Amino acid sequence: MAFNHYAKLQRIIALQDSGWYIARIDQPTSTLNFKGERVQYEYYYRLYTADGQAIKYGKFQKLDKLASVLRLPVEALPVREHPSESS
Repeated sequence: MAFNHYAKLQRIIALQDSGWYIARIDQPTSTLNFKGERVQYEYYYRLYTADGQAIKYGKFQKLDKLASVLRLPVEALPVREHPSESS
């Protein structure tokens, strides 16, 4: 069975206190897809705790994929503005 980062994000979110949120970071990033091909993105998303701390392993690119594993509509995800960060 292949590693699924979005399933890991689901487990991470389940351990968070209420108030966690997602921020869109407008910086380019890249990742390997399941075929081993490098895919470029103009932005990424990151999970944050209620007090604004970045959550380890909380970087991802597909908001709709996270919504799907959480069984929520994309509109229900707590996306907020957050200052850009590097990485």
